[in-house]
Amino acid sequence: MRIAVAGATGNIGALTVAALERDGHEVVRISRSLGVDLTTGDGLDDALTGVEAVLDATNSPATDEAEVVAYFGAATRNLLAAEEKAGVRHHVLLSIVGIHEIGGNAHYAGKREQERLVSAGPVPWTIVPVTQFHDFAEMVAGWTEQDGVASIAPLLVQPIAPADVAEVLAEIATGEPQGRYRDVAGPEPQDLVDMARRTFEARGRAVTLVPTWSGVFGLGMAGDVLLPADDARIMLTTFEEWLKSA
Repeated sequence: MRIAVAGATGNIGALTVAALERDGHEVVRISRSLGVDLTTGDGLDDALTGVEAVLDATNSPATDEAEVVAYFGAATRNLLAAEEKAGVRHHVLLSIVGIHEIGGNAHYAGKREQERLVSAGPVPWTIVPVTQFHDFAEMVAGWTEQDGVASIAPLLVQPIAPADVAEVLAEIATGEPQGRYRDVAGPEPQDLVDMARRTFEARGRAVTLVPTWSGVFGLGMAGDVLLPADDARIMLTTFEEWLKSA
């Protein structure tokens, strides 16, 4: 099966490409660095020739909410238009659990715009909402780390291994469109501050963590808003297992 992966050079995109190719599928990598620009549509028509399914695992380089929404909007519109022209039969969008309950987050606003366009678009679709990745805590702490001190929100999350996400996306991309897929999550809830502490310990780094709601993630993200629904698909790799192999 010929499948295109948008965002193929990113973390999840690259892992999904590897999973698809391992299973014998032909993968078309879509990335600006590879000559295809989603924001302008340049190179899309050629890239999608003969493609049966498209997986969108792109990310936005912007941080301002209006810019993020504009980026995701333009990229998604161009991708869907090119897919319709090429006769693509399945569009798969990687999304995030809980984004419809949270305001004031630029990235989540962009993902909501993606979901809106895909669900109203011309190509049969599957939207796959997943929880935060196991490396999320280290990434968030890295945004503020300075002189060995980092502030981080005490979020309650149920993180998932990136490789597990890739396996689910590869499976879904090779199947039939399913509309909104059930939440996909890791096996157990975690506190983001504790995840960061354990990650830095495993890396042999001494970082002082300052729990706070005054940063990027505010009180609107407290409690269980980021946890998956009761009928979620639970993947097996624990945070501790991932940490030992990362």
